[in-house]
Amino acid sequence: MTLIDRRMGLFLAGLFVIAVAVPAGNLAFQDQLVPSYMVSLLGKYLCYALLAVALDLVWGYCGILSLGHGAFFALGGYAMGMHLMREIGPRGVYGNPVLPDFMVFLNWKELPWYWHGFDMFWFACLMVLLVPGLLAFVFGWFAFRSRVTGVYLSIITQAMTYALLLAFFRNEMGFGGNNGLTDFKDVLGFNLQSDTTRAGLFVLSALALAAGLLIAKAITVSKLGKVLIAIRDAESRTRFLGYRVEHYKLFVFVVSAMMAGVAGALYAPQVGIINPGEFSPANSIEIVIWVALGGRGTLVGAALGAVLVALTKTLLTGWIPELWLFALGALFIFVTLFMPKGVLGVIEAGFSRGSRRRAVDLEHGMETDPPTKEAKA
Repeated sequence: MTLIDRRMGLFLAGLFVIAVAVPAGNLAFQDQLVPSYMVSLLGKYLCYALLAVALDLVWGYCGILSLGHGAFFALGGYAMGMHLMREIGPRGVYGNPVLPDFMVFLNWKELPWYWHGFDMFWFACLMVLLVPGLLAFVFGWFAFRSRVTGVYLSIITQAMTYALLLAFFRNEMGFGGNNGLTDFKDVLGFNLQSDTTRAGLFVLSALALAAGLLIAKAITVSKLGKVLIAIRDAESRTRFLGYRVEHYKLFVFVVSAMMAGVAGALYAPQVGIINPGEFSPANSIEIVIWVALGGRGTLVGAALGAVLVALTKTLLTGWIPELWLFALGALFIFVTLFMPKGVLGVIEAGFSRGSRRRAVDLEHGMETDPPTKEAKA
């Protein structure tokens, strides 16, 4: 299999067009072609798409149904949020050059040790990868070595997420309590409220999604990917053949967690806040719905599913917010019963039927053509 097949090529081409057209259109027209709030909203959707690709890598190709990827996403967001809070400096409400406003309000006297280093951008970027990756490594090491699989693994991943939710809600943890981290001013000296910065973050989100898709695709088409699929389809048989199944699962789980962390890091500055609500178990379940709707085990379908559900959520919460969760549940049931291969599977099946029909019509037309004069002679 090639790294960029037709499906991947079409998606990346469309992503490139959008990433170029939106900023270029806003520069070309005096009145913005795409409003600033819409640029940030589209950037948020792309972050969700990267998160869905991360989950599809472990669920669609290795059979690990993780209900804890919302935690990895949130940890990446908190790592970037801590840097953005340190960047505020004396411009905060209380004017403290070292302590964030919420720490001054809570009468903290000094900066906690785990906040040191986050004033440096490179350190924050490193933590965006290391914190989710390290948590996934420790969790996966114990879970996979203990051969926890199936619904039991899903339950303990959700338990991990819920435990982090409760921990980050506590003011004593030093992460802003239930309010989280907010009131970000700038990143690398660029004002987060400016149209140029928003466009830059949007383009970065598109590039991150493209990179995530290519990395995931490279893994799945390699020999490693074939082993992952074998683990998904017959784990016991794969282990019997001599493969260290837990090592393969641990590797792909860590890579997936780091991808989710990058998505969270790009999400925080575009939304302007990161709080414990991102650890909500409902968020992790929603990610599963994105992947199922788009098409499990397709990567591109997972990204499309994330964008479709997020767009639907934006529209429905504006019109009928009290019915959104019911609509989401009904959507998941419908996809499970009638669209087991997701939206992408339905689209590709439609194209396949159309191609076969055209081929049959062409063959039938050739058989029924009247004989030429030469043939009569």
